Amino acid sequence: MSTQVVVRAYRDAVRVDGAPAPLDTVHLTVRHPAWPARNDVERMSGALAPDTDGAPYPVIVVVPGVNVASAGYTWLATRLVEAGHVVVSYDWVGQLFPGQNGLTPGVDVAVASPQGYGTAPTTPALRPILDRLAALHAEGPLAGMLDLDRVGLLGHSAGGTVALQSADPQWFPEIAAVATFGSHLMASQMLGFEAGTLLTSPACVPVMITAGNADGVVAASAIRYGAEAGAEEHDPVVRTWAEGLPHSSEASLAVLDGAGHLLPVSPEDPTSARGFLEAPLEADQEALREAFTTLLEAFFGTHLQKVPAQQAQLDHHFSNPPTHFADLRRR
Repeated sequence: MSTQVVVRAYRDAVRVDGAPAPLDTVHLTVRHPAWPARNDVERMSGALAPDTDGAPYPVIVVVPGVNVASAGYTWLATRLVEAGHVVVSYDWVGQLFPGQNGLTPGVDVAVASPQGYGTAPTTPALRPILDRLAALHAEGPLAGMLDLDRVGLLGHSAGGTVALQSADPQWFPEIAAVATFGSHLMASQMLGFEAGTLLTSPACVPVMITAGNADGVVAASAIRYGAEAGAEEHDPVVRTWAEGLPHSSEASLAVLDGAGHLLPVSPEDPTSARGFLEAPLEADQEALREAFTTLLEAFFGTHLQKVPAQQAQLDHHFSNPPTHFADLRRR
């Protein structure tokens, strides 16, 4: 890849079989390294040629939270492209609950039920997205740019939950690593599970569970799982790391001191999602974002890019926890 990293976005769309029209289309944003504009055609169109120096690049798919637009992850996607990845985010307007539509990571309620869990991915979005990326790698402006044998999932909130629930190598052999923020595997009583049920992830790859200890959305959601909102003993994120990842080859936990639920989103859209559940955050969220991103770069640099320096950085994080982390553990 060239010394100067220019990040550009390529946009595409794919349909999800079985979803009702017009709510059957996922809109993709594929951010990639590009060459600076080299001629008037590129300057006038804005379509810059992909930088092929490091191609094919490992791919990170950002699996979004409910009612969080992909634009909110632009800053994070840009940083990860600058670190040597192609980053894919998506927007899908679909059914959240009966009679309510919104932005969704894609959730198959039947598969997420007690009767269906473990029979298929809980999100129907990933397979069509990965298949479409394979087509873009085969021909077109992004031909040769995507290494689909090195795919990472970066899930936020409910997006992280379905990523953990769906990262089975039988369904997605492409997936090589999973990272989440503000996500867990507690099962909702609304789906028919008993109170306190923790599901297990089928992921065999390295998994990193990240969260903030000022997450008011996870705290307020405890009632879904049979606990009292804000109860100190209700820590579904830590419990997911401790009990919900029996198959993963490496399981890491990183808790950012003072971070809220929407840390990965900047700017936050106050008209959407559930940020209103959180008390005003006192910690410097920008400093926490920097710490979060540095950790992600080390994690994906280790497990997707296989960069020794990133492996050393990741090991250093866990042996010498830096400022801004309240908890860092790995097993």
